[in-house]
Amino acid sequence: MTSIVLASGNSGKIREIQAILRNDNILPQSQFNVLEAAETGSTFIENAIIKARNAALHCKLPAIADDSGLVVDALQGAPGVISARYAGVGASDQANLEKLLLEMRDVPTELRTARFICVMVYLRHAADPTPLIAQGVWEGRILHAAAGENGFGYDPVFWLETQQCSSAQLAPEIKNSLSHRGQALRLLTEQLKQR
Repeated sequence: MTSIVLASGNSGKIREIQAILRNDNILPQSQFNVLEAAETGSTFIENAIIKARNAALHCKLPAIADDSGLVVDALQGAPGVISARYAGVGASDQANLEKLLLEMRDVPTELRTARFICVMVYLRHAADPTPLIAQGVWEGRILHAAAGENGFGYDPVFWLETQQCSSAQLAPEIKNSLSHRGQALRLLTEQLKQR
């Protein structure tokens, strides 16, 4: 069993990743008292690499990091890479969600298309020049009001046409089988097997 540090303090992400990578010993970086790296990149890939390098450097272990967010067509791609801090640095999930709904208040249903993007990066060590990179995309649209109690972040307003419910109304195992993070993790797992 390989020990891999997960460059995240987000409990929702940690639960989802541990559920999918059951054969590895996934250790959250908080266990090593590592501070989260500043997300200074302009893309999901840049931010994921920054976070993975930080975790690998401080923990002296292989590291996995993700950067993910919601991309809304009617908002020209916002909130995008600042999804977790859309309503400001340190904003709660609820504050971010409320800002999104406010920004979208006049957008008709048919123009509320959106997608969750997740980029997963694996580094063997902090100086790894060839990180493994995988990306998942989950298509949906933004509801006019929150629905559901499961999940975190924007899940309550992310409508899935194929499931006829919001992401927050899905059982965790179904969400993991469909989500952007689940897709990226499965692709990353395949790359790890080949390496």
